Amino acid sequence: MRISEFRNAQAADRFRTAYDHALAALWPGPRTPIDAPTAHGLTRVLRTGTAGGRPVVLLPASGGNALMWHHQLPELAAHHQVFAIDPIGEPGASVQRAPIADGADAAAWLEDVLAALDLTDVHLVGCSYGGWVALQHRLHHPGRVGAMTLLDPAGFNGFGVRFYAWLIAGGLAASAPRALRPRLARAVANSAVLEDELMKLTRAAMGFRRALPVPPVLTDEELRRIDLPAQFLLGARSALHDSAEVAARIGRVLPTARVEVVPGAGHSLPMDEPALVAERIVRFGD
Repeated sequence: MRISEFRNAQAADRFRTAYDHALAALWPGPRTPIDAPTAHGLTRVLRTGTAGGRPVVLLPASGGNALMWHHQLPELAAHHQVFAIDPIGEPGASVQRAPIADGADAAAWLEDVLAALDLTDVHLVGCSYGGWVALQHRLHHPGRVGAMTLLDPAGFNGFGVRFYAWLIAGGLAASAPRALRPRLARAVANSAVLEDELMKLTRAAMGFRRALPVPPVLTDEELRRIDLPAQFLLGARSALHDSAEVAARIGRVLPTARVEVVPGAGHSLPMDEPALVAERIVRFGD
């Protein structure tokens, strides 16, 4: 089994420079970096916010890190202590030392992080791949999470041609002249292409070899074991799955869950509807 890593020292240095620049440009207010030891490597966590209430733990989408939440951080930090994670295996400030082969490994890694931070009764928020990791953690290590918000989570459908076409279209849109990007962002339902600093970081991560498992589709039996307060925010224009079908399935299998299909939004919900996402997280976690 391989681990995620940069191709060479030069690629790692380029990314670190871009990461430090993006961190300085995007992070709102003070932060405390924490390096949490785990069986799979050292995990960088950025802590911010005010103590009180249920702590919020943020897991980004595939290829992302703590910085993808920069729009939501001011609102979240005003109400809660926030822990934004650079996941093992993704381009960020964490360093992977052992492979993650499946959902059980991903769940064990997250359990190690929460234990190192001495966190219980957290509000776990996961976007896309991070949503799948959050679900896996609940299946394998119930106990530390008191509530869960999942933004267009993976694990409800395979990664089909439509999703990969969306990724390619987003990359092309991000490379277009600045004046054209808003129109292209609407056309491809991906506001991430308007995030200049994050796009620079994405380009700097081209030298990163990601070696994480592809999420299998969750069974109804697995979903029924998500026995805690949970809300699902789905982009109506998501390229990952048919959101109406996913919403109907969640409503059937998890009738106590809160499900919202966000009109006009795509798969990149934190960028497509930044204020709505922050408000829903704060309201649900209180």
